[in-house]
Amino acid sequence: MVDIGLDFALGEMADAIRETTARFAADRIAPLAPRIDEEDWFPIELWPEMGALGLHGITVAEEDGGLGLGYLEHVVAQEEVARASASVGLSYGAHSNLCINQIRRWANPEQKAKYLPKLISGEHVGSLAMSEAGAGSDVVSMKLKADKVQGGYVLNGTKFWITNAPYADTLVVYAKTGDGSKGITTFLIEKGMPGFSIGQKIPKMGMRGSPTAELVFNDCEVPEENVMGPVNGGVGVLMSGLDYERTVLAGIQLGIMQACLDWVLPYIRDRKQFGKPIGAFQLMQAKIADMYVALNSSRAYVYTVAKNCDAGKTTRFDAAGAILLASENAVKVSLEAIQALGGAGYTKDWPVERFMRDAKLLDIGAGTNEIRRMLIGRELIGA
Repeated sequence: MVDIGLDFALGEMADAIRETTARFAADRIAPLAPRIDEEDWFPIELWPEMGALGLHGITVAEEDGGLGLGYLEHVVAQEEVARASASVGLSYGAHSNLCINQIRRWANPEQKAKYLPKLISGEHVGSLAMSEAGAGSDVVSMKLKADKVQGGYVLNGTKFWITNAPYADTLVVYAKTGDGSKGITTFLIEKGMPGFSIGQKIPKMGMRGSPTAELVFNDCEVPEENVMGPVNGGVGVLMSGLDYERTVLAGIQLGIMQACLDWVLPYIRDRKQFGKPIGAFQLMQAKIADMYVALNSSRAYVYTVAKNCDAGKTTRFDAAGAILLASENAVKVSLEAIQALGGAGYTKDWPVERFMRDAKLLDIGAGTNEIRRMLIGRELIGA
């Protein structure tokens, strides 16, 4: 199940991460995937197991308890987790990249020592909170307010669409400490802080089992030492993480496309119509060819952007372009997978309908494809 065909020459470490993650995903995640989707169930027991494999701290320095590797290895791990369950992949990405990687990049030594060990081990679950009900693509228009008081801040307001929220022990949260884009600050919020609670859980079309909920802050007192990064410098923290977020989360779409091929290829070899396997028909062969090319063209772009992230050479428009290509291709490939299975593909007896529902999220999440196109065009033109 590990073999992906074309050798992208990612290096021995990335190949080793793929092999280890694929074996774990096949043994532990894939058997749970139907139940995760059917019951909208978050398998929290997987988190310490993934921590034992080092998957949570791939980009964290060894001295801080991580593997000291790069975004390329993180994308590969993300891909293989999502190949088994995109829902687990989404929660894994929110935990390991959106939360842990931001703490790795922006926290001071004391904050790293306090929060990273249990997040990396999987004893704790991490989350990140940017969006609000009225602040999605225009995230800088957020309303969550943080008022300065003696010894810290008092937060009032809500966050919405927050992945892992119901289970999160540590959350990276952005709040307004001033006016405009220069008045946002990043806070490290802990489960159980007085005045902080989880609001409504948000049911979704896909990515079921990756819990999404509202955060509620009602006179939540946050100590000064829980400010991460510079006061009023939260937009810099936020924006600097988006390129890495988009790159790593694009790995989810790669995993979904590979999963589609994992299920479709055996089916069309075995399913017979008119006296021969349906894979013998040229129209079906063309469909498979399109699926394969969509996957590998997406892989080439995503892997290259990840390598550039590791070399400090990534561009914002290429990070957006990689997830744009991967997200749209994953939706197309999942729809073709349903078509290839015909009536069976439209039933819940086969997982391809789940792949389609899961794939659609990243046309929207981590920035909509419309925003990605705007960003790419604006930066290329220099507008």
